[in-house]
Amino acid sequence: MPGKGKHRRPRTNPITRGFVAAGTGGAAIAIPLIGATGAHAAEQSSAPSAASGRAVAAAHSTATAQTAQKAATARTVRTYSVTAGDYLAKIAEKQKVRGGWQKLYADNREAVGDNPSLIHPGLKLTIGAKAKAKASAEDKAEAAPKKAAPKKAAPAKPAPAEPAPKADTTANEPAAQSADSGYTAPVDGATVTTPYRAAGGSWASGYHTGVDFAAASGTTVKAVGPGTVVSAGWAGSYGNEVVIQHDDGQYSQYGHLSSLSVSAGQRVSGGDQIGLSGSTGNSTGPHLHFEIRTGPSYGSDVDPVAYLREHGVSL
Repeated sequence: MPGKGKHRRPRTNPITRGFVAAGTGGAAIAIPLIGATGAHAAEQSSAPSAASGRAVAAAHSTATAQTAQKAATARTVRTYSVTAGDYLAKIAEKQKVRGGWQKLYADNREAVGDNPSLIHPGLKLTIGAKAKAKASAEDKAEAAPKKAAPKKAAPAKPAPAEPAPKADTTANEPAAQSADSGYTAPVDGATVTTPYRAAGGSWASGYHTGVDFAAASGTTVKAVGPGTVVSAGWAGSYGNEVVIQHDDGQYSQYGHLSSLSVSAGQRVSGGDQIGLSGSTGNSTGPHLHFEIRTGPSYGSDVDPVAYLREHGVSL
């Protein structure tokens, strides 16, 4: 029997207490730990899968971009077959080649050879491929960071250069020159190989608009009379040409030159060297194409031999 006045503390069920402990302490600690461990494990399990998915997506994107680039290149690159009467400047203009005939020649130099004027019907020219490759290289070069160039000390101011002496052309005076008029034949010998207005399909107008003089490549070409250079440079089918307005109002034109010795605005006299003969432009071989015109442009031609004879030049 228990003592009077004393209360015995009732014994609690250890299972119930353990449950309470678990419910008040153990569960509060254990449950989050179990949950965190599970979440961490899930995250670790899903991370490789996500990385793998990103890698696959990136590879797919790269493959798609490469396929699109190949398709775009295939659409851009094309082959052109040269036909009779074609020349590089004409083809470049017709095919809208960025960079003109020089770019077209550079892209096809292996097929054309060392002379850009000598192309033949049936020759296959590639348009667009190498130009695109070069553009990509240029884009990469522009994207690369540029290094600042080191500063250089300012160079000493050079003494003013003395004007170059005028070339002596008296040694090349042709026998056909007229001392009275100041006019001369454009090349020594002046042998006509194709006359004025010769008919044929080789010329866009249906006839020869000037005369062709026999001239090996590098032969000195001279102004036929006093005047002012109107233009000097590339002129399509004429290749390198010079056009001179003479004091009598007429114009002389010299085509297929291999090099030029004058520039626009320059004053010349009869017998002055203006360039060297060649085979540039639409030409089958070295010679000088010579015209006399009433204006500076194509289509205003008159008989060049008759003009020279009127000025005292014997041909």
